[in-house]
Amino acid sequence: MDKNNSSENQEQEEQVVNPWEVSAKGKIDYDKLIEKFGCQRLDQSIIDRVARLTGRPPHVFLRRAVFFAHRDFNEILDAYERGEKFYLYTGRGPSSEALHLGHLVPFMFTKYLQDAFKVPLVIQLTDDEKCMWKNLTVEESQRLARENAKDIIACGFDISKTFIFSDFDYVGGSFYKNMVKIAKCVTYNKVVGIFGFTGEDHIGKVSFPPVQAAPSFPSSFPHLFTGKDNLRCLIPCAIDQDPYFRMTRDVAPRLGYHKPALIESLFFPALQGETGKMSASDPNSAIYVTDSGKDIKNKINKYAFSGGQDSVENHRKYGANLEVDIPIKYLGFFLEDDAELEYIRTEYGAGRMLTGEVKKRLTEILTEMVERHRRARAAVTDEMVDAFMAVRPLPNMFN
Repeated sequence: MDKNNSSENQEQEEQVVNPWEVSAKGKIDYDKLIEKFGCQRLDQSIIDRVARLTGRPPHVFLRRAVFFAHRDFNEILDAYERGEKFYLYTGRGPSSEALHLGHLVPFMFTKYLQDAFKVPLVIQLTDDEKCMWKNLTVEESQRLARENAKDIIACGFDISKTFIFSDFDYVGGSFYKNMVKIAKCVTYNKVVGIFGFTGEDHIGKVSFPPVQAAPSFPSSFPHLFTGKDNLRCLIPCAIDQDPYFRMTRDVAPRLGYHKPALIESLFFPALQGETGKMSASDPNSAIYVTDSGKDIKNKINKYAFSGGQDSVENHRKYGANLEVDIPIKYLGFFLEDDAELEYIRTEYGAGRMLTGEVKKRLTEILTEMVERHRRARAAVTDEMVDAFMAVRPLPNMFN
């Protein structure tokens, strides 16, 4: 079986996508990823259906295929159309104090889903995972989880429909029972096949996947979903998290639960260009929500990879290469106005608009966005964090 694996290995070496590493020789090939992971592309008919069911225009991330892949999203919509509700589950591994724009993408989209479908949401902070992978102390991981919770709350989630929990605080009881049930269904060989663990990895890593799988099942939250074991779960996340939920979907029927549905996003590209995720160790590879207006302007002007030509003369003649231009990619995420984006793409691509003008517009948009986030975060008190993280029923979660 292994004889013909060399080309596959070579291909795998060129592109690595898992929850802990995203890298490629060039751009990430998302078609290849969809094929390898076995998910589906989100097509226009699904986006139109979301608009029809929610009675509001689809989010910019749907319109522009930022969220581009799914598993069983249609089934969630079928159930919703029959009058059955679902719940949302997403999360964050708190490995750093400050979030960058890429970290905000799933939360911005999840807020839209919560508002549009009027459904409850659970947000898992995997402080235990980061303690094991990033070599942080337990206390530091817990501190970072609370700091990150403030940024998440600042995205505007509805406290009457949202439960935020950290693993170190919440795991136990019914949640732990589900973890054990999941763990019993997954062999060591299987987990190695999915996650690529080796004999050098400590057993904490090998035993972690059930922790991230358990929130997919409503009985993990008895204070919210007692007697609602049939409730479906929809998980918005970046596509590097897919391996966890392939595993979860595999075991769900054996435990008598629905398979969780997923809606998955592209990676937010680094300022230096599209070769995977941003590096937390290089502050100039990303725009952080703590960056000042001056920082943002400087990073975009200095580091944002441009598809413009090397001289104004050549630029006017040949136009910009929009395929590699990072400012255009970022505008695709954050410039709401479709007509303005199309105008910029056309003018810049034809060389009538210069790189400096595109970067200036991007700087304006990101500065306003980061400033808005900073104001919202400054208003989040420790009491608010406690309130979102309190284990409590949410009587109005489906209203």
